[in-house]
Amino acid sequence: MIAVAAGTVLLAEGTKSGRIYVLVEGTLEVARGDTPIAVISEPGSIFGEMSILLDSSHTATVRAVSPAIVHEYAEGAEFLRSDPDTALVVARLLAQRLQAATTYLVDLKRQYAGHGTHLAMVGEVLAGPGSG
Repeated sequence: MIAVAAGTVLLAEGTKSGRIYVLVEGTLEVARGDTPIAVISEPGSIFGEMSILLDSSHTATVRAVSPAIVHEYAEGAEFLRSDPDTALVVARLLAQRLQAATTYLVDLKRQYAGHGTHLAMVGEVLAGPGSG
């Protein structure tokens, strides 16, 4: 476990750290650019998993809003390979996020049907990669 001060950046958007974190206590903010997109304060919350699983850069910055305590797994991919129970928790978390995003996109598509806006691409997003 490590203690982090308020203002500490744990993951920086556009970088690749290989780390996964689990929040023990405190409050963290997730932001893309200058836009806050989420606040994490639930003990047991996992972050950093997307870049590990996709072998890509972090899609957002995670910063401590208050002093916090986290578990840090410096070798995130190895941690997930060696702990199938945690990997299943991460898979469920990602499935929940996908379900929420899909529901939101379907709502948008219904609300703006026939408006001919850039939301016309929502169908392509919902279909997923490789379907076009």
